[in-house]
Amino acid sequence: MTDRVPMTPRGYQMLQDELKRLKSEERPKVVKEIEEARAHGDLSENAEYHAAKEKQGHIEGRIRLLDDKLARAQVIEGAQDGDQVRFGNTVSLEDAETGERMTYTIVGEDEADAGAGQISVTSPIARALLGKEPGDSVQVRVPRGTRELEILEVS
Repeated sequence: MTDRVPMTPRGYQMLQDELKRLKSEERPKVVKEIEEARAHGDLSENAEYHAAKEKQGHIEGRIRLLDDKLARAQVIEGAQDGDQVRFGNTVSLEDAETGERMTYTIVGEDEADAGAGQISVTSPIARALLGKEPGDSVQVRVPRGTRELEILEVS
């Protein structure tokens, strides 16, 4: 897969930190667990050995995934102007029906945390907002139905 993976500098650093931790701490720890389990004898009935090998498989899979994402990373600084909604911008919105106000920052998939106001660039709301300007309204299909959101501010 050669598609670029958009992310903020913060998201890139988070993935690098996780990869470093997995390689320098988790991988050696699970190797030690496997060695200790082997010392207990018969591997066919050794639950500790099988659990450690499964854990090792998960760690190695995550390392491969992170290596791939970092290799394909497209680190994007947040746009400086507030004219249009772009990757990395923080957008203040108002729900036209309820008057509820919300603020979201558009980030990469691995950084997304809706509870913290960070939505993935691939989410329906972010896709609807990209390229729009303050004062524009967008219709967004969300699990609760269709919402009309007005863009109040882009920063």
